[in-house]
Amino acid sequence: MPDSPFGLTLDANARLVLIDAEGRRHVGVDPIRAFPLSDPSRRISLCDDAGREIAWIKDLSTLAPPVRRLIEDTLASREFTPIILRILKVSGDSVPSDWDVSTDRGPTRFTLDSEDHLRNLGRNRVLITDVLGLRYQIPDAKALDGASRRILERYL
Repeated sequence: MPDSPFGLTLDANARLVLIDAEGRRHVGVDPIRAFPLSDPSRRISLCDDAGREIAWIKDLSTLAPPVRRLIEDTLASREFTPIILRILKVSGDSVPSDWDVSTDRGPTRFTLDSEDHLRNLGRNRVLITDVLGLRYQIPDAKALDGASRRILERYL
């Protein structure tokens, strides 16, 4: 069973509290991913309320399940990167263009103002950043339906 080199709880104000090996309490701990898109479950820094690193996590899978869940829940509540499941319609063949998409968080519309804001992140993974700076992710472009793939390919 995985074991954590520290304890982690939530206080009454829903702040993360880390208890280190010496028994010191660090209130207001903030988990920060080193590589949030390319390696989200590894290399996570736990920083105190002044931004100083107090713990380093090589891999979340090495932590006890309750500690891992607290970190994952905290990160999920702070990070907003909807997953595009389907591209319904794009307003044109060039930018700027309005995209109507279906995501894991429901349907939405955003504007793409530069082809530079649509990036490949390795094997079939795509990151789209809209005009407002919101990010949308396609984990596997090959898994999209045919119509969505054809639309996406015009921009890649």
